[in-house]
Amino acid sequence: MGEVQFYLTSLNCDARNLGQVIRLHWGVENGLHWTLDVTFSEDACRVRTGHAPQNLALLRRIALNALNLEQSLKRSNRQKSNPAAMDNNYMLTVLTACLSQHDDETSQPAFQ
Repeated sequence: MGEVQFYLTSLNCDARNLGQVIRLHWGVENGLHWTLDVTFSEDACRVRTGHAPQNLALLRRIALNALNLEQSLKRSNRQKSNPAAMDNNYMLTVLTACLSQHDDETSQPAFQ
């Protein structure tokens, strides 16, 4: 017999639609986890005490977003993370991509 899971929701929808929403959520969640593991070897991290695991997870997500924004080096995020760690000029390129993205978002009018 298969695994049984229970969900509570205030959504007014049928089981088929709810199942699609749940699968979509877990597809995104699993895809992000896989990307973090491939890029930063997240599963191999043995930090377990205090706030360190949550802090490192947050920093990995910030770094992943920064690497995604940087488009000058046409490589995978894992391949971009090594030069970012070793080359200060490339790290500045990554950080500049974040700042230019922030500037683009803040220059847009709030309502269009």
